[in-house]
Amino acid sequence: MDIIIHFFRSYPEMAIFLTLGIGFWIGSLKYKNFSLGTVTSVLLVGVLVGQMNIDIPGPLKSVFFLLFLFAIGYSVGPQFFQSLRSDGIHQVIFACIFGIVCIGSTYLIAKIMGYNAGMTIGLFAGAQTISAAIGVGTDTIGTLGISAEKQQEWLNIIPVCYAVTYIFGTIGSAYILGTLGPRLLGGLEKVKNDTRALEKELKQDNEENDPALMNANRPVVFRAYKIESDWFKTPQTVKEIEKHIKEMGRRVFVERVRIDGEVLDITPKTVLKQGDEVVLSGRRETIIEDESWIGPEIFDPELLDFPVEDIFVLLTNKELHKKTVRHLRSLPCMHGIIIKQIKRSGVEIPVYPKTVLYKGDTLEIVGLKREISETAPTLGYVDRPTNKTDMIFVGLGILIGGIIGALTIHLGGVPISLSTSGGALLSGLFFGWLRTKHPTFGRVPEPAVWIFNNLGLNMFIAVIGITAGPTFLSGIREAGFMLFIAGVLATTIPLLLGLLIGAKVFKFRPAINLGCCAGARTTTAALGAIQESLGSTLPAMGYTVTYAIGNTLLILGGVVLVLLSA
Repeated sequence: MDIIIHFFRSYPEMAIFLTLGIGFWIGSLKYKNFSLGTVTSVLLVGVLVGQMNIDIPGPLKSVFFLLFLFAIGYSVGPQFFQSLRSDGIHQVIFACIFGIVCIGSTYLIAKIMGYNAGMTIGLFAGAQTISAAIGVGTDTIGTLGISAEKQQEWLNIIPVCYAVTYIFGTIGSAYILGTLGPRLLGGLEKVKNDTRALEKELKQDNEENDPALMNANRPVVFRAYKIESDWFKTPQTVKEIEKHIKEMGRRVFVERVRIDGEVLDITPKTVLKQGDEVVLSGRRETIIEDESWIGPEIFDPELLDFPVEDIFVLLTNKELHKKTVRHLRSLPCMHGIIIKQIKRSGVEIPVYPKTVLYKGDTLEIVGLKREISETAPTLGYVDRPTNKTDMIFVGLGILIGGIIGALTIHLGGVPISLSTSGGALLSGLFFGWLRTKHPTFGRVPEPAVWIFNNLGLNMFIAVIGITAGPTFLSGIREAGFMLFIAGVLATTIPLLLGLLIGAKVFKFRPAINLGCCAGARTTTAALGAIQESLGSTLPAMGYTVTYAIGNTLLILGGVVLVLLSA
């Protein structure tokens, strides 16, 4: 054992990787729907490893935490700024009110319990499941000018309070919003019926028969047919054929033809007759529903040998901002193009005709290569898969944010600043938004964002756990059982008030109300519970805007709570 302890004390970086490896493994384990989650698991494993009294160099955790905050800002930046001037302003105002309720209720509970600034931050981070508040709170405590002994005492108690309150913060949020919430809003069946009615309104008409509006689990197929129907005794143009199919209540595209033995690409004026062969595209069930109008299906490798692309496009065309999917689909350039998926702030939202698009959304589209090459520039910037991150953009972004965050003003002798971590978050917001304006630079691929988010935060949490390990048990005794009760109250009160405010003040439909509460509290686990309970992805339409605002507001709330508590 002495050899093991000596090894980890000599090479503290190995202790961090040990903590990450075991922590991620434990975090992946589930019992039914229960899981500790990665962050809590890493913290607890770090506390265990920290019993070996391992000294971790100071700057290490800050570097990774700054990467995490910049990545968070970068992810939600486009939606954050777009939401401030869009039709979603009601959701923005709701998220601001909800965030103030979260911060205010936590502060009042901590005040009643007599908690110091460290305990208040730990309570806030755990009960509101906003792990990043630990970092900004820690940085802010470091700027207060208090004695080193008191500062260390406050810092040591933060992970204790976080660990005690986080589990109910996660499980309780999912239960309140996913199970209790629908019952409070009129009953589960009533909320389900309202959700189905809202889906029907957003789908409007013909959605089920329109392959341009598809769900990812409904594949598009390309099938070849030999034209034998009597309808083609009079030769028909491609335009007339597609019009005829539409009048049949379906939407299918003509993609390629063989005329007189020669394989050709088509135009709207291409004329087809009996004996010719044609390739049709559309949803599988739409194409095979009735083939008698055209002729028998054939197997023709040469005719079906053509490139089809499935790509992601960053929506940057300002003419399409705040336009619906139906409007987008009606554009001539969208002929033959299928909208497979829409992502906003990294969250997939339903593809309905009345779904409103915003600059910064990512659209996954499918079509022939020539069609994609014509359509993509009209929509915006093609986000082709790459493993290259613009580290100039990331490095300078964090530096600029850190400089701004380090600026300090004094009010009544109290130093006030955003701290370098708060500055990195705001910088990420700005640079994420800037890329929607100039998408040719500043690319941070989704896998890189995942690494910055997960490795950045958990590396920071691992160091926090290892450092707090020696004093963790004494901290548990000091905090007492009432800390858990305080966490339950700090989790529950804002969620119940949020549901009430959303329903009575903002008049949100139940599914949107539940999604807004989950987003404003930045609890993805609760969003999953809501969607499972309602059997619909519709709540995601209330999640994205409020998530962008809530994430920013709650993280910066860590700064506010330290200043208020101190």
